Amino acid sequence: MGHTIVEKILARAGGRAEVSPGDIVEARVDLALANDVTAPLAIDEFEKAGFTKVFDPTKIALVPDHFTPNKDIKAASQNKRMREFARRHDIAHYWEVGRVGIEHVLLPEQGLVAPGDVVIGADSHTCTYGALAAFSTGVGSTDFAAAMAWGRVWLRVPETIRFVYHGRPSRYVGGKDLMLHTIGLIGVDGALYQAMEFTGPAIKRMSVAGRFTMCNMAIEAGAKCGVVGYDETTAAYLQGRPAGSRARDGGVEANSDPDAAFVREIEIDAAAVEPTVSLPHLASNTAPAASLAGITIDQVVIGSCTNGRLEDLRQAAELLRGRKVHPDVRLIILPGTQQVCLDAAADGTMAALIEAGGAFSTPTCGPCLGGHMGVLAEGERAVATTNRNFVGRMGHPASEVYLASPYVAAASAIAGHIATPEMVDAAGVSSGAPDGGRRGVSGGGRS
Repeated sequence: MGHTIVEKILARAGGRAEVSPGDIVEARVDLALANDVTAPLAIDEFEKAGFTKVFDPTKIALVPDHFTPNKDIKAASQNKRMREFARRHDIAHYWEVGRVGIEHVLLPEQGLVAPGDVVIGADSHTCTYGALAAFSTGVGSTDFAAAMAWGRVWLRVPETIRFVYHGRPSRYVGGKDLMLHTIGLIGVDGALYQAMEFTGPAIKRMSVAGRFTMCNMAIEAGAKCGVVGYDETTAAYLQGRPAGSRARDGGVEANSDPDAAFVREIEIDAAAVEPTVSLPHLASNTAPAASLAGITIDQVVIGSCTNGRLEDLRQAAELLRGRKVHPDVRLIILPGTQQVCLDAAADGTMAALIEAGGAFSTPTCGPCLGGHMGVLAEGERAVATTNRNFVGRMGHPASEVYLASPYVAAASAIAGHIATPEMVDAAGVSSGAPDGGRRGVSGGGRS
């Protein structure tokens, strides 16, 4: 009997010939990461336990991305605690404001993750790195503290659900739509403590950016991790990482064996998936974007660890170029890293978004967790390319968050209500529309 990607990675990391679902392994950690919210808690536990040195300062990443630039005195104190720890222990991967990015965009960009790696992070969306055929999962701050000291982590080997995406997605359907559709099918606990392996012709043709988006949201279905097998798309991405990085020079190619055992196999016709939106207050509460045109909005957020890569911003700019954000809408752009900012500036993406009326932020998680840079007031609604829409996630408990792709978010910013790109294109909405972009677009009534 063959083995899945995850089983192979965890067997290797645990020094075993093979493992099966349910086995407990003590796995070697290739990268351990935390941010300005979770690292200070871990540092407290690390020092309380009497540890005086980290296992390997080159395999730890501390990323101040949630409340940076410092939003208040508490945030400044948190960041100071992490900064001083990083200096004291010579942590190789620590970035200051002006060089930092959103952790789950920054670390792959820097080449810190390779195929076959075991990555743990004190952040639930650490599952993002499965897009590079790695095993990556979120852990608590205490587990992260132990991993900083010992370089190992206890894990139960998860069962794997195999998702096979057939067909070719339509013009404006991408990884975000496929993932929202999938979560809508199986529910927020549909993959509880299981690995979600994404495969099939539609995934084969998908960019690494789209794969990152899908793996990022595996946790929203309760999964232990999301993963995509190694292929030529993975190889091309890794060769684009910095020279001398682990992504370029390390790692082990990982794919599931043809006779691997999956707990379930779910087949999805990607060609039939429409631009999809998750309504409040669960990612599984999905509906076609076209059916929601009566819902007016106050804010649009494009970016985050889910959709803050250059490809995502280019998709938004594709619709917003030559058009204007509706006067009743605030558009906030959250690029994933400083490099994304530079690339967006170089190819005109940034200019298109700003000229349309968008506010371009420094890289930060900011409003995604209701922290800063776009918190919602009572009764306000936002369309966001982020990953969660729980009650109060982006601000006031009586606010609402609708999850969507960059294309749908940009179309909604133009229309003033939830809209699809086809609606905007069909209406011929441009910067010359005297009503700021709502004219001619179907829907728009207050609901």
